[in-house]
Amino acid sequence: MTSAIATHRFDDFPTSTFRGELIRPGDEGYQSARLIFNMRQAEATPALIARPVDEADVAVALRYASAHDLPVAVRGGGHGFDGTAMPDGALVLDMIGFKGIEIDPETRVVRAGAGVLLGELDAAAQAHGLVVPSGTNGTTGIAGLTLGGGIGTLMRRFGATVDNLISCTMVTLDGNVVTASVTENPDLFWALRGGGGNFGVVTTFVYRAHTLDHDVMAGKILFPFEQSQEVLKSLAEWMPTAPRELGLICALLRCPPLPSVPLEMIGQPVLVLVAVYSGQLETAGPVVAHLTGLGQPLVTMIQPTPWIKANSMFAAGAIYGRRCYSRGGYLSALSLPTITVVRDAILKAPGPSAVLSLWFLGGAISEDFAEDSVAFSREGAGVFWKGISQWDIPEQDETFQAWLDETAKALPLRTNGYSNLTDDQGEAWRRGLWGSVEKLTRLRAVKAQWDPRNLFRFNKNIVPE
Repeated sequence: MTSAIATHRFDDFPTSTFRGELIRPGDEGYQSARLIFNMRQAEATPALIARPVDEADVAVALRYASAHDLPVAVRGGGHGFDGTAMPDGALVLDMIGFKGIEIDPETRVVRAGAGVLLGELDAAAQAHGLVVPSGTNGTTGIAGLTLGGGIGTLMRRFGATVDNLISCTMVTLDGNVVTASVTENPDLFWALRGGGGNFGVVTTFVYRAHTLDHDVMAGKILFPFEQSQEVLKSLAEWMPTAPRELGLICALLRCPPLPSVPLEMIGQPVLVLVAVYSGQLETAGPVVAHLTGLGQPLVTMIQPTPWIKANSMFAAGAIYGRRCYSRGGYLSALSLPTITVVRDAILKAPGPSAVLSLWFLGGAISEDFAEDSVAFSREGAGVFWKGISQWDIPEQDETFQAWLDETAKALPLRTNGYSNLTDDQGEAWRRGLWGSVEKLTRLRAVKAQWDPRNLFRFNKNIVPE
């Protein structure tokens, strides 16, 4: 299918006042500039990719878009599953130049630009023995992750990324630069913590970091598929009381060629526990022993690991340049019927790259926050379920997407959820995404104040009141 030709030509874009790089279809470097994680959007052709160098550039671009009533897309890391960073015919603000990171080791306050990636933030913070709770893939942009909520293996100890956000700097559609915090534009700050890129272009994030100045105990434990039901049942009973320092993701997949894995197991379905224990190493023994004692592991690969390496364990499953589809959602608890659904589903997966994972919540992310304190909802959620399939041939799109859709339909998913780890399922689905009707009403009111024409609509879109 050929992409639609943009009707707006951008011939009058203010090049005299915009100091950054402008990239148009046909320009050298355009094809690489529009590359994003999900190749299902490979044929999308943005009309103009603008790379601002500072907030003044962002303001120039937004005033132009506002004057012409043009929708605007924003690219941070380009990792969003929906592929909305590079829409067909759109004006795209690529924030790749906003790479600044400032850290005050005394106050543990971290300022980071909207083009920073998680791996870059991890490295800068670890130089001071600090960490900002974030996601699980170093190539993910901090902007999209933060604005959607932010979950990872430190969430049970330190909460979601938005729970550690102090303030944001945002450029509005009319080109004004505003601060959002609990004291300045508090309604906007509330909405930015989970409402996504619906309200303006956030250029800077200020976080509260935590001390993590030692190695963590991290790695994988592989169990044969036939043990997966009992292992997951035991975890469902134990994790609500497990130490907050333990982050745990359970994945059902076809066994990859990992070190020490018996050759006959490669390609066979297995259960993989991905564990990160961030407490002191001398206290990790009982936790690791409990996990390995849940069954008879094929392989145990858990050892003292630098945080940066521990938080890159998922990189192999997130490769740019493949077609990708993701479904995710909250479960109140991990029940036996749910375990049966995911075990049956992985056996029906249409390709070897399919993964079904279960992320245990609890601890700080569940117990130390009030549901109405931020837009990001997690009330009543005990487990986050995520499914992802990857493939390369466009003609197989329907097959891979249908498999995940059918799996999601069979699960007792809650209506609220985490927007970042699932493809958009439409307006009716979005009405429940942020929890209560009251929260959605509040989000729509904030949207109406800051983007009444819905020009920031390439996202999990909130329609203004």
